[in-house]
Amino acid sequence: MQRDKRIDDYIANAAPFAQPILQHIRETIHAAVPGLVESIKWSMPHFLHNGKNLAGMAAFKAHCAMMIHGDGRQGDAMGQYGKITALSHLPGDNELKSKLVAARERIDAEGTALKKKPEGKKQIKAELPIPEEFVAALNANPTAKAALEAFAPSHRREYVDWIAEAKRPETRDKRIAQAIEWLAEGKKRNWKYENC
Repeated sequence: MQRDKRIDDYIANAAPFAQPILQHIRETIHAAVPGLVESIKWSMPHFLHNGKNLAGMAAFKAHCAMMIHGDGRQGDAMGQYGKITALSHLPGDNELKSKLVAARERIDAEGTALKKKPEGKKQIKAELPIPEEFVAALNANPTAKAALEAFAPSHRREYVDWIAEAKRPETRDKRIAQAIEWLAEGKKRNWKYENC
């Protein structure tokens, strides 16, 4: 078990109510997953397995927090267990150990304690209908039309959205003229920001 003196100091400097809570969390983490490396990250004690964050803890003025990486966040406090002000606010040691072991297994299998999101089918957005005035302007400028058709759907959508969201006809006409100019030059809608 590799102990980091900075964590000893962190616990010693915590409020008196927090010290036994932090010490208990630390011991429970080491008991569940032997061989962890301790470190300070984001100004809080963390416990690493194979160089990856497995768990962390923190002390605040009126409460403590414990987080098991990849186990989600619940409530209005950091971590999964809310604002911990007493040891009785923590789940039982067996539950904690089970979640810590699961995080270690995720690190061993996936290289991270974060849970993978279930892969589902990506929703493909339907092509937006192109305003008639824009279609007419594109037909009058084959270079601009070819550029728009060559873009990815997301880039085509940026132009169509920009034109379609104009409320006044004058604004729409001005945007169509600007779009045709940029498209004739092969520029995407947000070309000004691409190299920022």
